[in-house]
Amino acid sequence: MRIITTHKNVDFDALASMMAATVLYPEAIPVMPNNLHPNVRRFLAVHKNVFDSRSIREIDFGQITTMIVVDTCRWDRLEADCRSLAKQEINIHLWDHHPDIGDIEANWCCQKPMGATVTLLLGEIQSQQLPITPISATLFLAGIYEDTGNLSFPSTRAEDALSAGFLLQEGADLSIVAEYLRPAYGKTQKSILFKMLDSSNSFTIGSVKASICKVDIDGHVSNLAVVVDMYREIINADVAFGIFTLKKNGHSIVIGRGCEGTSNIGSIMRTLGGGGHPEAGSAMVKSTGSDQIEEVIRSRINNYQRRDFSIADLMSFPVFYVAPDMSMQHAYQVMLERRCTGLPAIDEDRLVGIISKRDFGKRLKEKDWQKPVKAFMRRDVVTITSGETAEEAVRLITRNDIGRLPVIDKGRVIGIVTRTDLMNYFYDILPS
Repeated sequence: MRIITTHKNVDFDALASMMAATVLYPEAIPVMPNNLHPNVRRFLAVHKNVFDSRSIREIDFGQITTMIVVDTCRWDRLEADCRSLAKQEINIHLWDHHPDIGDIEANWCCQKPMGATVTLLLGEIQSQQLPITPISATLFLAGIYEDTGNLSFPSTRAEDALSAGFLLQEGADLSIVAEYLRPAYGKTQKSILFKMLDSSNSFTIGSVKASICKVDIDGHVSNLAVVVDMYREIINADVAFGIFTLKKNGHSIVIGRGCEGTSNIGSIMRTLGGGGHPEAGSAMVKSTGSDQIEEVIRSRINNYQRRDFSIADLMSFPVFYVAPDMSMQHAYQVMLERRCTGLPAIDEDRLVGIISKRDFGKRLKEKDWQKPVKAFMRRDVVTITSGETAEEAVRLITRNDIGRLPVIDKGRVIGIVTRTDLMNYFYDILPS
């Protein structure tokens, strides 16, 4: 058995390097460490079906003959189970961009100073002319951008920039990279976020749910845009504005963030003397109070329609389902025949539960195969209505760590939307 692994607290370069290694070592199994960076965990919650991996506990380490290690050269940065392989005679391939001299003695090694480890693997992928998908290209670009600070860190090499260009040619999506590479925020930003939530002022203009918050600050605060972004997501608004007034001189920093196709933030900010793009903008206002700024923003929010596609356009139908009294053996056969990873359980047109691939894992003993689905199905099913947006579906899937959402209309299941459906939508892979 051959495995691919990386360091604990997996960041985007580590994840990207693991998945790039699967292109070069297609027979190897990616083994994910237990601890993931929060943004990586959020990314995988939506992309699990594409970037599949095994957990440490699913691997029989006695069967391993080769281990491919990426983005580290030290044993102490690997999980304990992987460290145990140091005492076994196995082949080790190592890919790392850190200049440190580590203690992993590899049979084969590619260790060069580089902005990101995934750049090293991409060099070999291009050399062998191996194909990659736009979704993989997006992840690989996130790995490069994270470790190079969007190609701005001193450690960045020409190869990183060339790889970024190659990935953009292969269809990498910069908007998705930006979504998941949100900078961290500290104690000051957290305090401001809590103040915004305490004074949340939401309203609806046309079909646009908006919110404007006014907060006094003592001096310069970095990453206020990140705070506004998080605030908008938490309150589930289409557009959100933060008016941050400096106590010392009364000047206001105005920051706006919004969803695509809702309201033109840049246009609103230009009214205030600033600028930006349709989904993001800012302004420094020196001669106007926060109440007057709020009035200007309210008067300028345009009633743009949401995206053309709703869940009804994205869902799969008709819905294949199982009965709650059906045996687990029969349900598994249905799942295989329909090539599904999960099926709703429906009784007399009523949704009563959902069964997924994970329910057929190791905990299912031989005697359990003849038991009914209702003994193992999840009963607290998370659903969505047909008129909701793809963005809301992503929130539900991410928050609940699930792979599919039954679509409900008048109490009946009329369709189902999966991670794959949502990825096809966000990556513009829609059926004609």
